[in-house]
Order: sequence, then structure tokens, then C-alpha cells
Amino acid sequence: MISTIFKALGRNYMDVTLRTGADYVVRIVERPGLWMDGVALAELSAQLRVIAARTLEAGTLTYGVFSGDKARMGAVIITLVTRRDGTPVAFNALAVMELDTAPQPTDVLHLGLVMVDPDERSKSLSWVLYGLTCFLIFFRRQFRPIWVSNVTQVPAVVGMVSEMFSDVWPNPREGRRSLNHVLLAREIMASHRHVFGVGAEAGFEEDRFVITDAYTGGSDDLKKTWDQAAKHRDDRYNDYCKDALDYVRGDDVLQLGRMDLAAIRTYLTREVPKSAVIGLLLTGGMVALRRIVLPAVHWADTSRTWSILRPYKVRKK
Repeated sequence: MISTIFKALGRNYMDVTLRTGADYVVRIVERPGLWMDGVALAELSAQLRVIAARTLEAGTLTYGVFSGDKARMGAVIITLVTRRDGTPVAFNALAVMELDTAPQPTDVLHLGLVMVDPDERSKSLSWVLYGLTCFLIFFRRQFRPIWVSNVTQVPAVVGMVSEMFSDVWPNPREGRRSLNHVLLAREIMASHRHVFGVGAEAGFEEDRFVITDAYTGGSDDLKKTWDQAAKHRDDRYNDYCKDALDYVRGDDVLQLGRMDLAAIRTYLTREVPKSAVIGLLLTGGMVALRRIVLPAVHWADTSRTWSILRPYKVRKK
């Protein structure tokens, strides 16, 4: 794990590999379409398709990482879970959205498409697939809060997002809708529907953050009936989804929240297995090293430049 992280220190984007327990290996690849060569990118896409083939009973997906578009792969962060023998079993394609907001653009991490091999479900992978990448990006941003979004009709996912992140709206348990929630939701629905496969004809009920007739933009095969949608252990989330969403028509809820220090505390104490906490903190510290510690170290060397940093004194020839 450590050697992989040190290799990534010289790159502009993350490529981190770590083990989770005795059975799984997790690889997090940031914006592979911007730096991977064609062979490596094709191999990564093939691994995602293996998982999709195991997950979908019929049909295929035509948006995002399944479109074969190198540009799309340049705007995602892939979290890939494999068995120790290399067999891919789960992934999350987290999208990076830059919203046109004032006074400056706002970055939003969209939790994206998550698929898990049916044989690997109920094996405590949710903390890896939903929170791990956000945790590491938070470290990379020098602990600055970052917005996250989620589009789903699955009660179990609605509950997980509500409990893992801060200031989530809609949240059946608590919380309130702020002006920031509304402005970000408007921009997402206006300019970024393609990220989660929602067509232009889908409606958006701003008062409830519900996307109506959502499965018309490439994500058609993800549509579920109420009986097919995984339920949460807390019936408040189940009741909320059943009342708010029309499963025959195909509705989704758009959730917005933040990854901040409070969410990190919740993530580490409630979601991450105790056996993995130390390793996770070490990994986060190493990922943050390039952004926090290395600039100070390089700046102390007055004889050489490093990226945009310039030496205080120019060495005389």
C-alpha cells in the first residue's frame, strides 16, 4: 500500500491501491481519461463491464463510464474493488462536476453509479464504495468541505447518504433545505443531467428535489420497482421513498450534502470497520502529503523550482 502511494506522489491525479481485510483489494483511480494510456484505460473499462454484466439481469447502460468516451473517463474517479485473485466484484464511478456558481465555480462530487456483484452483497462494502473516495478527496483538498450529490430511488442508499454526510437534503430524519441546496440543484439539473443518465424531458420538482420520469437518458436499465429496491433498516427512509417517488413512472430523489470534519468523524466512527481505521488514516495522510507537506519542503530548497513554486534566490552559474 505505502509503495503505491509513494509512486502516486509525483502524479497530478490519485492512483491508490489498498487492502480491505483479507479478501479484497481497492483501487482508486482519479480522472483516468486524462492520463492513462489507451491499453490501461481499456483494461479498466473491461473490469467495470464484467461487474455490470454480473449485476444487470438484462440490457446495457449507455452513459458515463460505459459510453467508451475518453472525455467522460476524464471527469470521474473510479473506486474498483477486486478479490485478491484480481476478479472485479464492485465499483463506484464518482463524477466530478464543476458548477457555474457565483462568485466562483463550485466542485461537487456526484456519488455516481455503484454496482456490486450479487455474490458479494451484504459483505460490508458500502463504506468503501460510498465514503472512501470522498474521504481521500477531502484530505487532498486540505480539509476544505466539499459538496456531494446523489440521485437514487433506492431507500437503502437514501438512508446511507443521509447518515454519512452533513447537511443532507432531502433527509427524512432531519435537516432543512437551504438556498445553497436550491442553487446547486438548479445548476445540476440545468447542465449536468448526462452525469447520471437523466434525459432532458425529465421534470424536477424543486420543492421536493424529486426528478420525475428520470430513466430516459441512458440509465433505463437501472429502473427498479418498489419491490426490487433495497430497503433500509430504518423504516423512515423506506416510508419516505414510498410516499415521495412514483416507481411505476420512474422517479428519483436528488440529495445534496457535504463532506466536512463532522462527516469524517461520523464516517470513521460508524461506517469504517475498527480494524481498518488506522490504515485508512495513514492512507489519507499519505495522499495529503503531496498537497500539504511537499510544497513546504520544496519551497525550503532555494536552489530549484518545483511546479509553480519558485526559489527565493536564483543559484548563480
